[in-house]
Amino acid sequence: MNKMSRAQPVGTRSVDQITGGRRLRRMRKAPWSRRLVQENRLTVDDLIWPIFVVDGRNVREPIGAMPGVFRVSPDLAAKDAELAAKLGIPAVAIFPKVDIALRDQTGSHILDPQNIINRATTAIKRAVPEIGIITDAALDPFTDHGHDGILREGVIVNDETVERVAAAAVLQAAAGADVIAPSDMMDGRIGAIRDALDGNGFHDVPVMSYATKFASAFYGPYRDAIGTAGLLRGDKKTYYIDPANTDEAVREAEQDLLEGADMLIVKPGLPYLDIVQRLKDEFGMPTFAYQVSGEYSMIKAAGANGWIDGERVMMESLLAFKRAGCDGILTYFAMEAAELLKG
Repeated sequence: MNKMSRAQPVGTRSVDQITGGRRLRRMRKAPWSRRLVQENRLTVDDLIWPIFVVDGRNVREPIGAMPGVFRVSPDLAAKDAELAAKLGIPAVAIFPKVDIALRDQTGSHILDPQNIINRATTAIKRAVPEIGIITDAALDPFTDHGHDGILREGVIVNDETVERVAAAAVLQAAAGADVIAPSDMMDGRIGAIRDALDGNGFHDVPVMSYATKFASAFYGPYRDAIGTAGLLRGDKKTYYIDPANTDEAVREAEQDLLEGADMLIVKPGLPYLDIVQRLKDEFGMPTFAYQVSGEYSMIKAAGANGWIDGERVMMESLLAFKRAGCDGILTYFAMEAAELLKG
């Protein structure tokens, strides 16, 4: 008999001797058993849908760098939010593209109660009162230089920016925002916003802090979507976190919680899942991640080219956030994912 045709032991021991009789594949053998032992699950309740809004009526503009994503006028934003609510998506996050004529060095238009973000908020809340609305009080959509703060002699000034951001948060709450989510990364902004909201009777409006927003290259398509891509002077490294730093991210989150943050966001998402897990382990607070535009566009582009199964990668990427400890995910895939999850 050919020696190679006989069953050969693994070294001098059988597989059962090596594993102690523990066969981990047993529970993977059938779909029903895999479902029974699945550790993490993605549901529609985990999804927050970012919506880009522009001035006008019956406007739906495609965003070239983000296939399947559009800028919409407030009336269509309200209709889209209705569809999201019917799919069970708990909340939307609104981001404006502001006309360049309304932008200036200090982002003063953010203090107009009738600016596009406030009008869109009111329209959505009127049409779909049951859906949560999350707004960002950062200045970058409103400045003519694309930075998140007021620019003075080449420097983003912290305290003056904080004062403006806090005032904007009050206006957004008055327009119907359910959650204020400041992404500017100025020192002291969370405490200032909390004081401003409480001082104006908005005690029940929580603050979802972009506590750990990194100086990332993944934001490119988003900046195109809100019209700041060609405006940005320099970079944002003096106020966003260095992608190399984890301890600094924890310190930022801790400070924001001390100032009154109710929830934390990690941004970007997939490249920073270690930060998500560390914040969840350290603080045990509601923790979210933003699957940003660059992440979305890469998956979409690779799927369109047939290099990956775009639908499966989309769902796998969203499940990864849950595995890392996320309580929810801001994602441009929200509608697609919700439709799949709803069957």
